[in-house]
Amino acid sequence: MSDVNNTEMSNEINAATDAETNADKVELDSMEKDSLPSLEMQLRQAELNAQEHHDAWLRAKADAENARRRALDEIDKARKFALDKFAADLLPVKDSLEAALATGDTASIESLKNGVELTLKQLSSVFEKNSIKEINPMGEKFDPNFHQAIGMVEAEGEPNSVATVLQKGYALNDRVVRPALVMVVKPN
Repeated sequence: MSDVNNTEMSNEINAATDAETNADKVELDSMEKDSLPSLEMQLRQAELNAQEHHDAWLRAKADAENARRRALDEIDKARKFALDKFAADLLPVKDSLEAALATGDTASIESLKNGVELTLKQLSSVFEKNSIKEINPMGEKFDPNFHQAIGMVEAEGEPNSVATVLQKGYALNDRVVRPALVMVVKPN
């Protein structure tokens, strides 16, 4: 009887084990079925995220391109209209010169001279307002950054100093627009 009981017990254990195995298989199948939709949902979510990031990238790229185009337009306008203020300041000088010419033969030399002096003051004022400075180096030490030597002369004064200014120079915001043409004192 003990063999029968052992066999029955063994059969019961095997049946219980088979039942557990079947239950595990059913649970595993259920988990696989549950995880498949979960994987599909994750894949779909990842695709949506990728599309969202791609759209955001395209928008950022378009924004950067638009900003670049606007900046180039602004630079072009700045170049084109950089002299607006300067040109507006020069108009009264031109008007004064035209008025002097319009007086014709009736004006005396003294009145023409006074008119030219006033026009020169207007022009100097325009230069000052626009940071254009005159370079008149008479008696100064020769500086090749601001002066252009045309020749050397024997004269009184320190060697390599400016003896004569043939043409004044001009600088715009401390940058030389035209160097002063000068004659320099020869070294002894």
